[in-house]
Amino acid sequence: MSPAGGGSAPAAVDGGCALLSQRGVPVTLLAGDPLGPLLPHVVTWAASPQTRNLVAHLCCSRKDVLVLTPWLAPIIWEGTFNIDILNEQFRLRNTTTGLTVFAIKKYVAFLELFLQTAEKHFMVGHKVTYYVFTDRPGDVPRVPLGEGRQVVVLEVRSYLRWQDVCMLRMEMISNYSRRRFLHEVAYLVCVDVDMRFRDHVGVEILSPLFGTLHPGFYGVAREDFTYERRPQSQAHVPRDEGEFYYAGGFFGGSVAMVVDRAHGIEAVWHDESHLNRYLLDHKPTKVLSPEYLWDEQRLGWPAVMKKLRYVTMPKSHRVIRD
Repeated sequence: MSPAGGGSAPAAVDGGCALLSQRGVPVTLLAGDPLGPLLPHVVTWAASPQTRNLVAHLCCSRKDVLVLTPWLAPIIWEGTFNIDILNEQFRLRNTTTGLTVFAIKKYVAFLELFLQTAEKHFMVGHKVTYYVFTDRPGDVPRVPLGEGRQVVVLEVRSYLRWQDVCMLRMEMISNYSRRRFLHEVAYLVCVDVDMRFRDHVGVEILSPLFGTLHPGFYGVAREDFTYERRPQSQAHVPRDEGEFYYAGGFFGGSVAMVVDRAHGIEAVWHDESHLNRYLLDHKPTKVLSPEYLWDEQRLGWPAVMKKLRYVTMPKSHRVIRD
């Protein structure tokens, strides 16, 4: 893969800061991250002083992780954002965020803890609408909600297989985005329901289009990503393409973006493979670190993770999906 936009590679990669230059504009970027092989491909171009100042701020905030993508989108880690400033900006905009989950069949059992922990940690102090897609509306628990927050139950048909839900999830989200969400919320956050919030998840994630680094592939070489490799598939990713592997359990963006892209997503975005193909073609404007989707039982708690924000709940997939 050639460097994005051309330019020279860092003079040194030593776990500190690497200096890159493009068209005479020097910018410091961080080295030492497990995703270090990407670092030589991160370059900059002549940009406004404001952009360069933002890049410099991000790069000086963490020296142990990659904080910018090759296309200069921020990668969100603890220590890379000022939540007080961001909270004030989004309060002034009077922003409402929609959080979508699918609680089909036995997955409705996860809703209570999901909602309880979301009230403690998700967009605290901001307006939130929880959109619960379920075939069991009578089983949706009543959880005390803060001011400006509500649960909206959207009844859907029951499906024989959990794979069918995965295949139709984006189609249902995009359909409701046009019919309803566009008039009610500014942003959509789409997550798996069999998880719980454990720490702050706030407006720092909001962006026109964002994805989350898959915890199981963090630090893994690109050759080992489980992209769709069959050339006949619409989700096919050649072996020499792709910068990151994204998780299907935490993604989102502005509702306007979802509606704008819906015609191109519905037919193909059925699972994680298609999500990765889509985000390869349409670069996210923010990337969330694995802090935002983690499995502590399988992966432990590495020192690089200052916080574990959204974590898996113990479960038997066989029992839940039957």
